[in-house]
Amino acid sequence: MRTCPDIISLQCSREPNSFKHRHVVRQLDLEEFLGKFSKKPTGGGHEGLWWRLGSSETSLLPQLLQTGRLDPMPGQPQEHQQPRALGQSSGPYHREQYGTENVILSDIKRPPADVFNMGPFVYADVLDYKNLRELVVNNRITWLVHYSALLSAVGEANVTLARTINITGLHNVLDLALENCLRLFVPSTIGAFGPSSPRDPAPDLCIQRPRTIYGVSKVHGELMGEYLHHKYGLDFRCLRYPGVISATTKPGGGTTDYAVQIFHDALGSGHHECYLRPQTRLPMMHISDCHRATIEFMQADECQLSLRTYNIAAISFTPEEVAEEIRKHVPHLTVTYKPDPVRQNIADSWPMRFDDSNARRDWGWKPAYGLPELVTDMLNRVRNKRTNAGLPVS
Repeated sequence: MRTCPDIISLQCSREPNSFKHRHVVRQLDLEEFLGKFSKKPTGGGHEGLWWRLGSSETSLLPQLLQTGRLDPMPGQPQEHQQPRALGQSSGPYHREQYGTENVILSDIKRPPADVFNMGPFVYADVLDYKNLRELVVNNRITWLVHYSALLSAVGEANVTLARTINITGLHNVLDLALENCLRLFVPSTIGAFGPSSPRDPAPDLCIQRPRTIYGVSKVHGELMGEYLHHKYGLDFRCLRYPGVISATTKPGGGTTDYAVQIFHDALGSGHHECYLRPQTRLPMMHISDCHRATIEFMQADECQLSLRTYNIAAISFTPEEVAEEIRKHVPHLTVTYKPDPVRQNIADSWPMRFDDSNARRDWGWKPAYGLPELVTDMLNRVRNKRTNAGLPVS
């Protein structure tokens, strides 16, 4: 039976041709433990909590680097990006938890003024290992959140680019995390499953065999991270996200993006043309639940984790069901269905529901948003966004 040590100092010792974690456990009574804490400013109006042990200082707050942050600039391709809603909005969540100066956002695009002035931002290309290494060393990074990837439908249109970013970029991040003993989070996806996977529900461990380059690259990442964890002790963590719904950004080429576009259409033209069939059921999640799950998972003690990759679930619905819920607030919404063969085939190969019982048992995962709460919140946010932009609201 696994037990959690009171305090673990995690060090890395190099052996020929390998890396290995060495856990140094030291028991301290409460008085001695508290006596080793002191407040030390970290800049930006935030204070970090530090633990002094002997002559060394170890920050109890992570120094976090996040890859993949911004939308592509107008007229430029959607290259180094994860589902954009996550890359754009996760920074403030992490900064609220760990302090502005302790979270560094990055991308290969010039940031807007509001992002640049919000906190640390750097250029980072996941295909440039030297660039990434310099960032980790110079900023004393301890946690790495790797969001850069090419999405499902977009990846199918450019397999070579998707393979380069999603696999070569991942290998750079894995090597960097192993070399520097980082806690590494890499999101996975509903797209990691395939037509031979159990669909209702899909468990954590099952046959996967996806049929998109996006899904193949995510399964590759799951297995590489698990391998490096078991062989070298890499603290690799991965969550399989369902479709993530956010009012912050417009859809970016994903198969589940209709579930975002329909809210903009409902309050804009009042009509939505859906590229999936009306009965296509897929697992979905409000972005606030997604960010909270990521933070809770990253903060979970390693002894709580029985897996390195978990499903997380919240709700599951069809285009027809979300349209009916929206009509409770916007009665005039009309929806027509014109299935797109590429995205419909992808959706038909994915699970209808996730089994996330392991996440609930191991580290206490529990979603806050059901379908009614999600629809109400999305309509309010999209309405406010359109009003602030001077756009009509139907």
